[in-house]
Amino acid sequence: MTLKAAKTWFLRLLPVVFFFICYYCSQFYFESYGGSGKAPQPTVSLCHNYRLQRKWESLKLNMSRKTELFLKLQDFFWREHLSAEALPYGIKGSEPLLLKVLAVTSSYTMPANIERLNDAPVRGYEEDVGNKTTLRLFYPESASYNPGIQNDPDTLLVLVPFKQQDLRWLKEILYDEKRVRKGFWKLPPQIWLGRASQIRVLDPYFLRLTASKLLQIPLQPLKQQKPVHPTTGILAVFVALNYCDVVHVAGFGYPESRNQKQPIHYYGKETMKSMKNSYHDLNQEALVLKRLEDQGVILYLHPHS
Repeated sequence: MTLKAAKTWFLRLLPVVFFFICYYCSQFYFESYGGSGKAPQPTVSLCHNYRLQRKWESLKLNMSRKTELFLKLQDFFWREHLSAEALPYGIKGSEPLLLKVLAVTSSYTMPANIERLNDAPVRGYEEDVGNKTTLRLFYPESASYNPGIQNDPDTLLVLVPFKQQDLRWLKEILYDEKRVRKGFWKLPPQIWLGRASQIRVLDPYFLRLTASKLLQIPLQPLKQQKPVHPTTGILAVFVALNYCDVVHVAGFGYPESRNQKQPIHYYGKETMKSMKNSYHDLNQEALVLKRLEDQGVILYLHPHS
């Protein structure tokens, strides 16, 4: 065969070769996403999402993403939702309280996008942390009397129940019942202006996996050990990693724990000293945050130490 004939033959085969290469790549992509059968997005988007999925997989949590964040009333009518653990990592023993709470907070839609989340002030700090809050994670002791001061009307107020008293507090608020003040390390608001339509209850699944998978702390410590629970800050990061493709972090992290005078937030006057006897392991959380940053799965908006 002459050189000219070989070149002509190669040019004729090139489209066929290109087709098989494209087919193989598309098969690889769909298999990596479980073969949903949905129409593919533009190539740039596919590559972008694939890289982000690889970032999630780089965490090596041996679990898939879960984006159903909130407990729903219908969850209690299916055996698969029964929990073997009590709060804060399950709902065992709290079903009657939850049924009452979820009967009133009847809307369960998720916003299309999460712009910002967690229990931290926005007003006065817009230049550094933005001005939009989609989800505000809270527990009774961190609740403010009037959530409208720091939140937009559409902000979802997401209760993170650490104990049964947390659910009881919310039930008493929603049904205007007599308040029980015992069982809190700090007295929560006895009158709370949060709107029932904006209230959600976070599925304990997320706190459980933040502890066991992300922080690798025991869910049931030994009898002589003090229990350790994730902070709502690291919980918010884990929630965002489950729900969002890109997670930017602003004003969150921990200074050297040896410096007891360092503030722990960008707001308020609390210092590391106030966390000395808490149920959190800030050193472990700082190490995990550093690992997430090194892996590129979270991006800090500001320089930090």
